[in-house]
Amino acid sequence: MALTDEIKIHVAAGKGGDGVVRFRHDKEKEYGGPSGGDGGKGGNFYARAIRDMSVLSRYRSIKEFKAEKGENGKSDEMHGRNGSDLILDIPIGTVIKNKKTDERFELLLENEKVLLLAGGAGGFGNTRFKGSTNQRPQEFTEGASGEEADFEIELQLIADAGLIGLPNAGKSSLLNELTRAHARVGSYAFTTLEPNLGSMHGYILADIPGLIEGAAEGKGLGHKFLRHIRRTRVLLHCVSLENEDLESVYQTILSELKRYDPVMLSKEEIILLTKTDVVDETVLAQGVAWAEKKKKRYFTVSVYDDSSLKKLSDGLSAIFAKQE
Repeated sequence: MALTDEIKIHVAAGKGGDGVVRFRHDKEKEYGGPSGGDGGKGGNFYARAIRDMSVLSRYRSIKEFKAEKGENGKSDEMHGRNGSDLILDIPIGTVIKNKKTDERFELLLENEKVLLLAGGAGGFGNTRFKGSTNQRPQEFTEGASGEEADFEIELQLIADAGLIGLPNAGKSSLLNELTRAHARVGSYAFTTLEPNLGSMHGYILADIPGLIEGAAEGKGLGHKFLRHIRRTRVLLHCVSLENEDLESVYQTILSELKRYDPVMLSKEEIILLTKTDVVDETVLAQGVAWAEKKKKRYFTVSVYDDSSLKKLSDGLSAIFAKQE
């Protein structure tokens, strides 16, 4: 599934309900004392983390959100009902920035909820203004406006493994075969403009947009790529055997990871030698010899070879299971 991983929205918490001017009307006393109640509080705005990586797609066409207004006060000193809170569901792993205050919030746990904007207080009814010199007050106050701000909401994926590599390393095709994710595939760079996700035996794999030299400075898809691999547990480093210099393309990726965040290099890395179907046995043997020198786990795979796909799927599942 294609992923919406960032949105910008404007949100207003609910306005408080107005206080009202009311008086008691008794049979025995036509003009009683004041009885106007206070307005209800406006609804708050919360964000809540859920296990649905695609949930931001619901909001792609919505630019403004409003929490419910508090109800106005009533007679007999009855308060108006509080406005309903607005709760925005977002994926686990989302960073929210309040553009007005520069506050940042990060939600990493399922059902974690954070208050982002407070609703306005309800206004006072005329009962509040009764006094010895003011037996029939006509005063009341309007409800206060709720807090209001623009927000940037950005998903940083939490996945079991992220497929990394240069453009055209075969990541999308591999994801499709391992998970039936139906990611868009093409023979040109940057077919993957947004991360794609798939589930392999219950483990989440993320196909991250292809990385090029200079990505740490934002070139190509730059930071869009790098921010998504920050939280993946394992990096599946795809190196296409079509490349004549495997070491050069391999180091290009590692160099960009290090420049962006050296912590990236501490993640477990598994090398995937892809596109074995387009090279002969000599080239494949040279690739295997190169991978063995890295002293890391590695697999050779072709999306047209069911045997290699099964070996990769079973091998990755076993690795992920041991990490739990």
